Amino acid sequence: MASTCVTCGAAFTVPARVRERYPGWTPKQCRACHGGAPGGAGGGAVEENLPLAEVLAKFTGGPQDGVFTDGSANPNPGPGGWGAVYVDGGEVVDQAHGHDPRTTNNRMELTALIAGYDLVPEGVVTTVYTDSRLCVDTITKWAPVWERRGWTRKTGPIANLDLVRELYERARARPELRLEWIAAHAGARWNEYADSLSTAYRRAEL
Repeated sequence: MASTCVTCGAAFTVPARVRERYPGWTPKQCRACHGGAPGGAGGGAVEENLPLAEVLAKFTGGPQDGVFTDGSANPNPGPGGWGAVYVDGGEVVDQAHGHDPRTTNNRMELTALIAGYDLVPEGVVTTVYTDSRLCVDTITKWAPVWERRGWTRKTGPIANLDLVRELYERARARPELRLEWIAAHAGARWNEYADSLSTAYRRAEL
């Protein structure tokens, strides 16, 4: 099955031998952008695992309002973390982060979004950003169909159904919040900040 790289937007497939070695792994980046293996380093944009202060000093671009979320597992599956930050006018209003000793990147992305929705007071209009196209498509395109079918699909079980249903309920109850994709590691300050929150469990310094 083809995936879409969150960095360059290109469609790519993972060799069968790699899928067999890492069952349940859903890659976020193509080989050119991420080195072709979980936790690998490629020639493109990569996760730097910087503390929050260094992120703020290094990055200035991207939207300055909204909720920014990120999640990852390294290796995948394996230990993982999630982060969400609510920003208004370039200032942090609220933030949250956490980790799980055994998880997947998709579960952490979904968890981050759930937490992100909860950061915004009811009635406030803003955008919720994620660098996971899968999460955006799941909530905006596929979940409504699955719900009508009793949370089933023709091709097999719905992965992470517990979190998908929880996030879909949040999104449906909060129409004032727009869910939108943002490119990963493309210099957007608050996306990098959310990424830093998601990897905080791997550092001594937040």
